[in-house]
Amino acid sequence: MSDKILIVDDEAEIAALLEQALTMEGYEVMTAADGREALERIHDRPDLIILDVMMPHVNGFELCQMIREEVGCPILFVSARQAEADRIQGLSIGGDDYITKPFSIRELKARVAAHLRGRRRAAGQQAERSTLRYGLLHIDLKGRSVAYKQTEIPLTAKEFDIIELLALHPGQVFSKEQIYDKVWGLEAMGDASTVTEHVKKIRAKLTGTDPDTPYITTVWGVGYKWEKSAL
Repeated sequence: MSDKILIVDDEAEIAALLEQALTMEGYEVMTAADGREALERIHDRPDLIILDVMMPHVNGFELCQMIREEVGCPILFVSARQAEADRIQGLSIGGDDYITKPFSIRELKARVAAHLRGRRRAAGQQAERSTLRYGLLHIDLKGRSVAYKQTEIPLTAKEFDIIELLALHPGQVFSKEQIYDKVWGLEAMGDASTVTEHVKKIRAKLTGTDPDTPYITTVWGVGYKWEKSAL
């Protein structure tokens, strides 16, 4: 499936030139002449947006802030405004790149390809992180479940939260207070002693399915950690 690119530019000739150049690269290209059309087009979930800055009614900076409430794809500004302050503003409000006019089509295509590669890498890394595997123990972060040899281990919500926190940082020691604050929240009415009880129950459940692997160990006087040896 081709990557989808949305071009937002009120200058029809520039929009047509970019559309032709990117279509020849194999991308699926959409265009919008103003902010209103762009807001309609983002419902088609573009993979990258090329956004002109100087447009009537809603300028590119304002539109970027509105778009960022809907999508997280890369946004590349193209603009005749070359001042450093403009480039900084564009990047600080959610833009990923800023290209000044006149620009080389070859350079634009190279930047588009680079940002799309980065997006795919990020998506791949996120997919990899959706499941943690420690030997025969699988932790499904999206499904919020833990299974050993494909048999699910029943856990409460807080027990899973503790496992998730520790397993995402193997070898890192968390104090009871840190675990309590991260899992229960700073505003929770309770204390860190409840962490001890939860960890005890988690260990019992893990040991009941895999008695030979110490997944969570105690660092006396400090707290708990997920054992790297479980990797």
